[in-house]
Amino acid sequence: MEAITLPIYNSEGKEIDTIKLNTSVFDGKVNTAAIYQAVSVFRANQRKGLAATKTRGEVSGGGKKPWRQKGTGRARVGSSRNPLWRHGGVVFGPHPRDFSYTLPEKIKSLALKSCLNAKVGVNNLVILDEIKLQSPKTKEAQKIFSLLKAFPDKGKKTSILFLANKPDKNLKLAVRNIAGVDLNQARDTHAYEVLAHRKVVITKAGLNDLVERLKK
Repeated sequence: MEAITLPIYNSEGKEIDTIKLNTSVFDGKVNTAAIYQAVSVFRANQRKGLAATKTRGEVSGGGKKPWRQKGTGRARVGSSRNPLWRHGGVVFGPHPRDFSYTLPEKIKSLALKSCLNAKVGVNNLVILDEIKLQSPKTKEAQKIFSLLKAFPDKGKKTSILFLANKPDKNLKLAVRNIAGVDLNQARDTHAYEVLAHRKVVITKAGLNDLVERLKK
């Protein structure tokens, strides 16, 4: 397959160079089955699993037999905490549990590759040469995203994932106040994160780190 070529922009939004994407990662293939598995495992691992109900043995009270066994004409019952009674225990109710599980590394890598290829396919992957902020000002970071035309049209929700090589303190402080923009280290990103954002902006160094991680 012929390598995909994308432009590289500077912090002023001008195209200064081009880059050929590594074909071992950006092969244009989107494996939806791998993406589904990666999203499912991510969401399962986010679950707290704290839902709990009490069985008849855990509900307080109910020690005394409500009425005698025979002679009343009513059905026999041994406890007022019977599951059939109001304020009784719950049968087969939820109890605290761990929903988390793991996926093979190959499937996780395949899912991330597929998500990145999907972004490239719809021109939603923007490569930034580098970013250096002299001070942690949100206005400066917002200006860069505006020049890159990363923000959506008016009326549409902002959803940008910014992946950098090694985000410094100024960058973290500047980006955290921009609604709809999330910052992460490129080598630590995952399929769900890429899929959850409309546009991905990645620095050139961050792209190299990500390719090194995925081409293994």
